[in-house]
Amino acid sequence: MTAGNRRVAVVGVALSDCGRVDGATAYALHAQAARRALADAGLGREVVDGFASAGLGVLAPVEVAEYLGLRPTWVDSTSVGGATWEVMAAHAADAIARGHANAVLLVYGSTARADIRAGRRTGDLSFGARGPAQFEAPYGHTLIAKYAMAARRHMIEHGTTIEELAQVAVQARANAALNPEALHRDPITVDDVLSGPLIADPFTRLHCCLRSDGGAAVLLAAEEYVPDCRTAPVWILGTGEHVSHASMAEWTDFTTGPAAVSGRLAFARAGVRPGEMDFAELYDAFTYMTLVTLEDLGFCAKGEGGAFVGKGRLLVRGGELPVNTDGGGLSAQHPGMRGLFLLVEAVRQLRGEAGERQVARRGRTGEPPRLGVVSATGGWFCSSGTLVVGRE
Repeated sequence: MTAGNRRVAVVGVALSDCGRVDGATAYALHAQAARRALADAGLGREVVDGFASAGLGVLAPVEVAEYLGLRPTWVDSTSVGGATWEVMAAHAADAIARGHANAVLLVYGSTARADIRAGRRTGDLSFGARGPAQFEAPYGHTLIAKYAMAARRHMIEHGTTIEELAQVAVQARANAALNPEALHRDPITVDDVLSGPLIADPFTRLHCCLRSDGGAAVLLAAEEYVPDCRTAPVWILGTGEHVSHASMAEWTDFTTGPAAVSGRLAFARAGVRPGEMDFAELYDAFTYMTLVTLEDLGFCAKGEGGAFVGKGRLLVRGGELPVNTDGGGLSAQHPGMRGLFLLVEAVRQLRGEAGERQVARRGRTGEPPRLGVVSATGGWFCSSGTLVVGRE
């Protein structure tokens, strides 16, 4: 990090049990992921003086920290939807760089699938009808419908086809087939995507993320902790965050998301270009999110995302830019807010620990990647956090 006096690395990552987890609470998944991340780093919990969590408890992250037996002196409970974890990681990196914390643990866990199965909640997610939402909720603006409207706008303005959007789901599933931890691994075709039940025009079911249980944890630490760690460091090279809008009526361009700003900031602060990235981990609650984020981050020009994804470029095997190498939220897992899972996968790729789905450094077969980008979107393209990460 150039923002402070100390460089900051990810030194431990882990997932809890994921997919179908009927016998655990969300607190237990937090704890399981946290223990595994500390073990991955080879550090004890006594080094953790910073903690970040959102989405669980009345006083998040106070309740989760208590459950984990932590008493942090630096804390973050930023909540901006799926981008929460990238924004939290940026805040944590800044705090560590400036000496306000030494080791910050980011944790998430959710039993979103199990809760529905047990009747503890319904499948509908409502953000309420207060504040700005009161002017849109009466017209049926569900979360899915908002993304669908944005996708349709892109199709109208740029000629993007439903087949091109379907390719995002097909390639995500192909990557998931190489991931033994993915919930859905059976191959799908464009016809499979198009023939599914309509959820919100133009999205059929396979255009939408799955619903799973699971948790994730990431430990960031100052550079002086790296020699004591079990694993090789993955450095935080640059970060960016941006909040765009809350109301669809205030979103000036449905074809451009907030990653256009957060990505530009992250790349500039890291001193690198999009073309140098070996892979990308992008939030994909819906196929359109992947397509438009690729444009926003500068991997292709605005309006060319459909042609870009339609040529198999996102595949781990043979793709020019492997995207969502674990299968993403469309096929691997999606327990509510998936941003932290993106960072876990990016670290595994950079360490060369991804097994069959391992990608290589551009132009160097057999060598692990050197640079990757992680970019998450929150709400309905309301917020974005982007991280550039790399190894030495």
